[in-house]
Amino acid sequence: MVKNVRILEFPCYLDRFGSLVAIEACDTIPFDVKRVYYIFGVEDGVRRGFHSHEALEQALVCVHGSVTILLDDGSEREEIVLDDPTKGLYIGHMVWREMFDFSPDAVLLVMASEHYDTSDYIRDYKVFCRQAQRR
Repeated sequence: MVKNVRILEFPCYLDRFGSLVAIEACDTIPFDVKRVYYIFGVEDGVRRGFHSHEALEQALVCVHGSVTILLDDGSEREEIVLDDPTKGLYIGHMVWREMFDFSPDAVLLVMASEHYDTSDYIRDYKVFCRQAQRR
């Protein structure tokens, strides 16, 4: 498996009123959440991401539909399908990610450990590979 990545399992409470999943910072996800955003309405064939982060940690949850995430730590590559709102994907720093195969109804929720900072992004795959090999 790719380093610095793991599946997160969230408790789901089901009763006659429906299902509820609670996500708590520093508990069900391993960091304090400073930023939340979601991706939806992605057209067929579109790929997103194409970057890594120097320090940022993220937790991704496909709360509706499905999406495939390509993960790469500079040595190993892996694809994970997110299609269950009770499961999330933790992505630590220095992991290249690409998101694709969004179902038409997909809503991908992303929780981040830091506020947006463009200087934390590595957007060139060759640069990422060089930096990943040094770690």
